[in-house]
Amino acid sequence: MSDIVVPRSPRALLDAQQAAFRAEGPVSAATRKDRLQRVIDLLVKHNDALCEAMGADFGGRPAVFSMMNDIAGSLGSLKHARDHVEAWLPDQPRPSVAPFDAFGATAWVKYQPKGVVGIIGTWNAPVFTLLSPLASVFAAGNRAVLKPSEIAPRTAEALARAVAECFAPEELAVVTGGPDVAAEFARQPWNHLVFTGSTAVGKLIMKAAAENLVPVTLELGGKSPVLIGQSADIRNAAERIAVGKGLNSGQLCVAPDVAWVHESQLEGLIDSLKDFYAGQYPTIAGNAEVTPVVNERHFARVESYVADAGARGARIVMAGEWPTAEGAAERRMPLRLVVNPPADSEIATNEIFGPALVLRSYRKLAEAVAEINAGERPLALYYFGSDAAEQQWVLDHTLSGGVSINDVTMHPALHDAPFGGVGASGMGHYHGHEGFLEFSHARAVYRAGSHDPRREWGMLPPYSDNFTQMIRAAVAP
Repeated sequence: MSDIVVPRSPRALLDAQQAAFRAEGPVSAATRKDRLQRVIDLLVKHNDALCEAMGADFGGRPAVFSMMNDIAGSLGSLKHARDHVEAWLPDQPRPSVAPFDAFGATAWVKYQPKGVVGIIGTWNAPVFTLLSPLASVFAAGNRAVLKPSEIAPRTAEALARAVAECFAPEELAVVTGGPDVAAEFARQPWNHLVFTGSTAVGKLIMKAAAENLVPVTLELGGKSPVLIGQSADIRNAAERIAVGKGLNSGQLCVAPDVAWVHESQLEGLIDSLKDFYAGQYPTIAGNAEVTPVVNERHFARVESYVADAGARGARIVMAGEWPTAEGAAERRMPLRLVVNPPADSEIATNEIFGPALVLRSYRKLAEAVAEINAGERPLALYYFGSDAAEQQWVLDHTLSGGVSINDVTMHPALHDAPFGGVGASGMGHYHGHEGFLEFSHARAVYRAGSHDPRREWGMLPPYSDNFTQMIRAAVAP
């Protein structure tokens, strides 16, 4: 291992890791735990450098948020995998084939690593989206190559240096570069490919992976809705939403995107959101606790969504101080509440991924659910309310990657539960035992018993009439 990062192509790294994987043979629990522990140690040692790099890439992201979200979040995934992998590894006995089981035939499922996994991260959580899935990948016994987002180049370089210090490239490596490198990365014949990002790019990733029949895990986001029942405490719901939407200035894949509230409670929600958001961020410009929008292109995109909705007649409410030239220069935005925008407006049809929130009023909750179900399935869905029957009805009549009840953005922190999307918000998952299974090959094994009765029972050609009658009798409801 070296502290010098030597650039290598995705294919060269893949070939080197494939050769090492084949030479290694079975991957012991001790080896898996050692790899997980080295990533944990890497994060602890390079915590400050990685947080400083993330802050620089965002132009002022609070170090405490990077530490909480990317460092501590990744550590949670890695430690859970380290502490549970031994319990996940044993073969699972399964019922054998009758009547051969009477003569000692047995069966089991053996979980084996797939080989080499490519992981493409994203800029909004540039460490977490690489190292949290890596926890499941390493627990399953695989090797991995990481491709950080080019939109966070300082973080990519800092992570590459840290990984090169702690791992041989045949075990874990980092590839840096722009969209051309990412496209080349996606085309490689990995044994599994993980991608976090937009739905549009996810389609391209899946198309590239299909050329080599590479299985994919896609975490893609979407317009995650909040359903606020009439039984909800509006002040509590507003505070939780304001906290969740303030995290990373809404630049999270599970950030609430649109909140549905009964028409009689709309104004109360608006006033409460304004109070709580302003309480967190009394100023925007120059406030080091407000994460800037990551770059000028994304800043302009969010601004254009809000402007388009306003031009189409939507009501725009400011939560926090009004935008200033200084804040715009820093790419720091207040939270804009966009009330009942037209269905075909930009902010209504695109994932916001920034500090703006659509508010929609309903007369009956079922109408809101029908609107949500008419769109693509989101990565997250949130429900607020104390009505247990209504809560269950919402869970039964919606489908999303995950759910938080009476809070937002919390279910991804469940390290022993699967995290992932469904439909347009992705496929597959990581975290916990399900993550281990995602990156393992479940191999069915049958072992014959000491005696094979087929010949003496007339079960082999030439078939007897008795056997024909036995099979005919078995064809029954």
